[in-house]
Amino acid sequence: MKIRLAHSPRLLVLALAVLGSGPALGAQGPGAPQRTPENLYRAACITCHGPDGTGAPKSIVGFDAPLPDFTDCAFATAEADVDWFSVVHEGGPVRGLDRHMPAFGDALSPDEIALAVSHVRTFCHDPSWPRGDLNLPRAFFTEKAFPENEVVWATAVTTRDDRAVSNDLVYERRIGARNQVELVAPLTFQQDAAGQWNRGLGDVAVAFKRVVHSSLPGGRIAAAGMEVVLPTGKEAEGLGNGYTVFEPFAMYGQLLPRNSFVQVHGGVELPSDRSKAPREVFLRTAAGTTLAQDRGFGRSWSPQIELLWARAEHGPSEWDVVPQLQVSLSKIQHVSVAGGVRLPLTQRDDRSPQALVYLLWDWFDGGFFEFWK
Repeated sequence: MKIRLAHSPRLLVLALAVLGSGPALGAQGPGAPQRTPENLYRAACITCHGPDGTGAPKSIVGFDAPLPDFTDCAFATAEADVDWFSVVHEGGPVRGLDRHMPAFGDALSPDEIALAVSHVRTFCHDPSWPRGDLNLPRAFFTEKAFPENEVVWATAVTTRDDRAVSNDLVYERRIGARNQVELVAPLTFQQDAAGQWNRGLGDVAVAFKRVVHSSLPGGRIAAAGMEVVLPTGKEAEGLGNGYTVFEPFAMYGQLLPRNSFVQVHGGVELPSDRSKAPREVFLRTAAGTTLAQDRGFGRSWSPQIELLWARAEHGPSEWDVVPQLQVSLSKIQHVSVAGGVRLPLTQRDDRSPQALVYLLWDWFDGGFFEFWK
């Protein structure tokens, strides 16, 4: 969960710096205005952002930098409330933003900050955009329902009899409010029976998913889609299957108390050549929690555990467990790393453990080397 800036790193600073600046916020007693979301916005923010959240004219605000448009749903809905809250409470540097964004944690109560942010949220009038609070941490195998803009480099290392190093370059792009397309390009190093290492491109996959339901009050999000795995890898060298696989799937995410969550991802693998591979069903579940350093404003740590089940047609069930940990690296939390291990629980004589790692970059939030200081 990151803060995405509209057009430049300074805009969120300008968007939020006026929070707490209005004299009415300090008023107390019977004559003080009621602290409702709208009243807080009018007292603190309306001078710069206008009554509709699109921004006041330059002649009024007194600076040349354009203000963000809070009616732009792509900008206004992408991040979780906790990220907006952190910048207002602690100031811009807490997320690697401009130091002109001061901290208002001493001027505004947590409830007042939350109320002001909640009113800003109302300027997006299209309810079809899922809220960023439902964008849960990424697991290794359990796909999340939230549509994202990410690049992920994932590596799996097998060190026993079937030695291999599998690398997947994953590109995800959000289209509109609820859709996402994905491209997965695998680069595999595979040792054959003679001990010779083969390397090359594996079977490329393309996928599409769409959010079919999201509810922030209920803390849930659901999506469905289709993946097609193309036979681009060399089957003779163990780098590909030699057939196309069609995979309809669905996923579900649920927020739980104390910053915890559970995600479920299930589907069916349908090979184009049934003589080479059977159909297979799978169900994957990930459960975890998110902890943040520095009183909840710093680096996030998300331990998770996945339980994987798969069963080929007329075959036995395969069970695996995957303990893992994701850690954010950049201050804006748009770059993170994760490590884990896949441990077979069944057919352990035929299946080996795997060491897992990935590097994730949410490119929509900014350049890879931005927002680290």
